[in-house]
Amino acid sequence: MPHSLILNIIPQSPIYPNYLTGRHYHALFLNLISSVDRTLGDKLHDSTADKPFTLSPLQVKMDEGIRQRREAGNSHILQYQQQKPIPPGTPCWWRISLLDDTLFSKLTQLWLNINPEQPWHLGSADLFITSILGTPQFTQPWANACSYDQLYDRASKSEKTINFALATPTAFRQGSYDTALPSRDSVFKSLLQRWNKYSGMEFQSDWIESIFPSFFNIKTEIASDSRSKFIGCVGEISYRIMGDVEVGLIKQVNALADFALYAGVGRKTPMGMGMLRRI
Repeated sequence: MPHSLILNIIPQSPIYPNYLTGRHYHALFLNLISSVDRTLGDKLHDSTADKPFTLSPLQVKMDEGIRQRREAGNSHILQYQQQKPIPPGTPCWWRISLLDDTLFSKLTQLWLNINPEQPWHLGSADLFITSILGTPQFTQPWANACSYDQLYDRASKSEKTINFALATPTAFRQGSYDTALPSRDSVFKSLLQRWNKYSGMEFQSDWIESIFPSFFNIKTEIASDSRSKFIGCVGEISYRIMGDVEVGLIKQVNALADFALYAGVGRKTPMGMGMLRRI
C-alpha cells in the first residue's frame, strides 16, 4: 500500500544550505528507520537496487501572502534549493513516500510513538518532528495513502488526458548519460517499472505507443551539492491517449498517473528529485 507521509518539522538550530541536499535527507531517513529497525536501516543503506521509498527536499512553510501569490501563478514547483540558512523555529515539512507494504508496517512503531521533543539531526542541525500526516489534507496535496487495489479500482476507464506537475528537478537515464526531457517513454516506463515491482499486479506496456505529449510548460533547473550538479526539468506537462485504445488499457494508464504521487519518476527519487503528481 503506497503511503505519502508529511512530517512537520521545527528546527532547533540553523539548517545551513550545505546540509539541505539529497544525501543529507537520505541519511536522516535512514536514521529514522534505524531507530526502530537497525538491520533494515543497514540493508537499505547498502542496497544498490531501486529503493522502495522517495523523499522530498525540506519545505519551508510560507506565510499566507506568499502562498496566495504562488497559487495565483499556478506554481506547483517545490523548493529544492535554499540559498540561506533556515532559522531556528521555522515551521517546515518533509515528504516521505513508501511503496512497499512491509516497509510501512516495520516502521509502525516510529509513526505511532514519535516523540515531538526528541531531536533528530540534519547535518549539524537539531530538528523536532512535531507531527506526521498520512491522509489527504485540503492544504497539503502531498499527503495521502491508497492501496494498489484501490488505485486500480478507482482509475478512470475513459479519461484520456494526463496532466502532471513536475515539482522537483526530474531527469532520466539514457544510456550512459542523463536526459532532462520527460518523454512519454521515460515517464511512463519509470512509473510502470515501479508499479510492476511493488503492486503485485503486473501491467504490460502495449499502450505506451498510444501516448503523446499535448502540452508542456517546462524548464531545466540545476540542483547541486558539494559533490555534484544534477540537471532536471520542472513545470507542467500533459499527455494524451490517442487512437482506438481499449478500456482496460486506458484504466491502466490512469492508475499509473494516480500512482505518480507516491512513486515519482526518473533518477534520485530517494534524494528529493523526480517528484511529480497528477493535477
